[in-house]
Amino acid sequence: MAWNQVYDPFGSLALSTVLAAIPIAVLLLGLGVLRMRAHMAALAGLVAAFVIAVFLFGMPIDKAGLAAGYGAAYGLMPIGWIVLNIIFLHQLTEANGSFQTLQTSLANITGDRRLQLLLIAFSFGAFFEGAAGFGTPVAVTAAILIGLGFSPLAASGLSLIANTAPVAYGALGTPVMALAAVTGLDLLDLSAMIGRQLPFFSLLVPFWLIWAFAGFRGMIQIWPAILVCGVSFAIPQFLVSNYHGPWLVDVVAAIVSMVCLVGFLRVWQPAEIWTSTALPGRDSGPAAAAPAPAAMAPDRGALVRAWMPWTILTVFVFLWGIPAIKTALDSLSSPKIPFVGLDQQIVKVPPVVPEPHVEAAVFSLNWLSMTGSGILFAAIVAGLAMGFGPLALLRIYGRTIHRVRYSLLTIMIMLALGYLTRYSGLDATLGLAFAMTGPFYPLFGTLLGWLGVAMTGSDTASNVLFGGLQRVTAEQIGVSPVLMASANSSGGVMGKMIDAQSIVVASTATGWQNSEGIILRYVFFHSIALAVLVGILVTLQAYVAPFTRLVIHH
Repeated sequence: MAWNQVYDPFGSLALSTVLAAIPIAVLLLGLGVLRMRAHMAALAGLVAAFVIAVFLFGMPIDKAGLAAGYGAAYGLMPIGWIVLNIIFLHQLTEANGSFQTLQTSLANITGDRRLQLLLIAFSFGAFFEGAAGFGTPVAVTAAILIGLGFSPLAASGLSLIANTAPVAYGALGTPVMALAAVTGLDLLDLSAMIGRQLPFFSLLVPFWLIWAFAGFRGMIQIWPAILVCGVSFAIPQFLVSNYHGPWLVDVVAAIVSMVCLVGFLRVWQPAEIWTSTALPGRDSGPAAAAPAPAAMAPDRGALVRAWMPWTILTVFVFLWGIPAIKTALDSLSSPKIPFVGLDQQIVKVPPVVPEPHVEAAVFSLNWLSMTGSGILFAAIVAGLAMGFGPLALLRIYGRTIHRVRYSLLTIMIMLALGYLTRYSGLDATLGLAFAMTGPFYPLFGTLLGWLGVAMTGSDTASNVLFGGLQRVTAEQIGVSPVLMASANSSGGVMGKMIDAQSIVVASTATGWQNSEGIILRYVFFHSIALAVLVGILVTLQAYVAPFTRLVIHH
């Protein structure tokens, strides 16, 4: 029997909102204050959500259990599958020494750590966000930074800060396509509107990133390079999103940014070379190993071999992201597994949706087309090319599984929490509270997108959760629904750095497990500050000329 979601079981939206927020508060308290291990903090949040959903919001206990199980399955496949296989590739490159050569080659582009950060964390990371998303860029860039000698906190936290502005167009535009699907708004309108918001932050984030690492003085010393990096990303981001669509925005912008930055560094270097790899006054935890001296430049053959695994990874990830190839692979390996008792048994009701909407719960085990499978095939091909035999590959893969076992568990529990809040309607209760802010809604609606990503770990999931609500509320208060739906995605990207999934990926990639609370405390200010700035921009676009001229009306 279908169950209708209840958003205000006590007849007091304020009380219902406080109760709905308890699972998030428990999770954040456990990570950031009590310094619990990530999987234990996530489990505490999940238990709190289960109790509140069942005993206070009236969700049937069997459906609550199935919702958590559905989320855990999604956490393992595809999210955990990506983490496992990217770490496997990294382990292979460390085992044969090519990762050390890669570190040295990157250091030889410039010895300045700030410029390395721009090139790797922002530009190179944006490419992987556009091609794959779902944690891949943080895993790759954090692993490279830790190998270059960055401290674990710097490698983790700065990779998370850098992976913001590109997120809305990640995985070849998946978040925008999901937003169009749930809102009924035109895909190209949404792509263009997001492309009139995020380029401002594509210019700002590189400055913010270096300020967070080196302080204001250290940032000003390299402002020409930061400007080149940001402008060369922001302009293609605007042009492709507005005149082509959401699919290749990050891929094109990242390639242009990398080429422009490397070209600029051939003719310009800062007067003072910054060699520190720690966050002054903020770092804790073990020091990272120093890389080989930049003066020991590898020969061309060694350089080609060092970049070869990552080039293979790039090709496979890009191919796996092409819709036609995904469709073909899905036809070979896409069993549909309905969660009987949950599928078509949960009904979203007004005012969250215009009319009652039955929620599906069908798990697509499309293992062959998952990005993680593309990464696994890339790792196998690269491993064989590096000279590893089948038995050696299996042995290293076994060690990798052991290394990331707690990270995979954390991701599964966190996604179980996210799906339980979605199917129980706890997320919608929080959304309705934001909708009560009237003329301030452009700001708070943007923060709703931020909250959605912080809860679920995915801009796509946040768009699915709140996209419909953004459209309905925007129409009620008289602002453009395209603007507010886009704001959900643009604001959401700033929540990417504080979701448990991303933090676990970063800590795993740097070999700094069980320090997730330290990372969370470091990035939290940056996350909320940038989200508020996005909200201010959206408010200006809603009410203040000339920003209103940027708005697309449906």
